[in-house]
Amino acid sequence: MVQQVLVAPDKFKGSLTAAEVAARVSAGLGVPTVELPVADGGDGTVDAAVAGGFSRVTIEVTGPTGERISASYAWQDAGATAVVELAEASGLRRLPAGHEPLTATSHGTGELIADAVRRGAKRVVLGLGGSACTDGGAGMAQALGARLLDADGDDLPRGGAALKGLARIDLSGFVDVSGVEFVVASDVDNPLLGPHGAAAVYGPQKGATPDDVRTLEAGLTRLAAVATATHGLMGAVEHDDTPRAMGVAGAPGAGAAGGVGFAALAFLHAELRPGIGYLLDLLGFGELVKDARLVITGEGSLDEQSLRGKAPVGVARAAAEAGVPVVAVCGRRTLTDEELRAAGIEAAYALTDLEPDPERCMAEAGPLLERLAARLAAVHLQGD
Repeated sequence: MVQQVLVAPDKFKGSLTAAEVAARVSAGLGVPTVELPVADGGDGTVDAAVAGGFSRVTIEVTGPTGERISASYAWQDAGATAVVELAEASGLRRLPAGHEPLTATSHGTGELIADAVRRGAKRVVLGLGGSACTDGGAGMAQALGARLLDADGDDLPRGGAALKGLARIDLSGFVDVSGVEFVVASDVDNPLLGPHGAAAVYGPQKGATPDDVRTLEAGLTRLAAVATATHGLMGAVEHDDTPRAMGVAGAPGAGAAGGVGFAALAFLHAELRPGIGYLLDLLGFGELVKDARLVITGEGSLDEQSLRGKAPVGVARAAAEAGVPVVAVCGRRTLTDEELRAAGIEAAYALTDLEPDPERCMAEAGPLLERLAARLAAVHLQGD
């Protein structure tokens, strides 16, 4: 039996989806391949699940600034599993120009989850990445039936800034999720609060000024404190006017996606799992790699971020367990050969090896990738 080549790349952001990368690589190799587009929980996770055999469910939800948008999640009848990607409904790519970071909401993500639960989901995989909001998952909780109330008993407006006025959380109308397993697929290990928390680290990436960061931090602190007081959660406590992240608020990953990780832990009792590793299991990578002689992975930029649990390194680790060698394709690379080998990648081929102009690499990524794959095949697939 001729062993196949398993092509398992992430997207080339701004140029090609993961499925398009896989197709272009396969076309350039000229040998039998199995294509398995992958993702690490961020942008493209739903697309990767659909390419892996899930069906796409598209509904209308609330975007991060309150507008109605169409967003999708992936559904698999076997096991009644839904893959929900926060970036689909509440992602940075959904933000219009001149957005307001203080009012951005995760409400649409909660609407996707609610729809999956109504469909009969027994397991919901929530991919966190590319978030536009820093609301601690308050919007997601509101969409699932939670009421966040001020001192007068009125519902708070959406967004992280409003959380400063939170007095009580009413979960009496919360969607029944007692029979649903929730898994958060994320490699972010930040807590909710503090200098390494959601507001301080990720707020500026979403347009928050230093004053905005302080406002958002105060809101997240209040959310955790009220959750602690009213629902028996270990959240944030204040001593000498200093908030300290404890329990759920201090858990690694609570700060993911502007604090949506906290809400998933606190209200959905989710389990946090490494993003790429869990999604590879979900897509059946372990079975496919058994019949492979070579795995080709990749992403737009192979750099230091790639070493922190991004898709190519996750693929390399999983392939190493099966004893299958791995090479990578990318738009550009800044990692040395030694760094690549330490990560389990034998070699990497970049579009910039063929075309030094980054803009042309972006515009002509598909044809260049086919040429790159042919070059890779000449080295690693001789005799096929």
